[in-house]
Amino acid sequence: MLDLGSGAGTDSLVAAQMVGDEGRVVGIDMTPEMLAKARAAAAEMGAGNVEFVEGEGERLPFADGSFDVVISNGVIDLIPDKDAVFAELFRVLAPGGRMQIADVTIQNPVSAEGRRNIDTYARSKFEDTRRKAEKFGARGTTTKAFKPK
Repeated sequence: MLDLGSGAGTDSLVAAQMVGDEGRVVGIDMTPEMLAKARAAAAEMGAGNVEFVEGEGERLPFADGSFDVVISNGVIDLIPDKDAVFAELFRVLAPGGRMQIADVTIQNPVSAEGRRNIDTYARSKFEDTRRKAEKFGARGTTTKAFKPK
């Protein structure tokens, strides 16, 4: 499993517990400070099935089809060249693999109309991400919008 933008390693470490000794998790992040935190947390947990590497989403240092699962939490929206990142994610995703992306997508102030219809506004932002993913081969995509109560 690949965790794009793993940061301090929280999602990677949860995934490492879920996949157990038979699985392998790789977290990739562009920030050395976050990688140091992630590695320290993995060592503290004794997680031997997870590693953290430095890199960027637009140029992943992995062979084609290396991962059955790709996750990314709160990172895709921060990458300017979304076509490049999706091309790379689908390149390293094994045939039949799964991808899970969670992201905050609001980049500009929400208009008064948008605030009145926040579900429609959020859905349109998610649709843009879905279309980008489908351009590179995603099938059966679903989007879910969550809003604070």
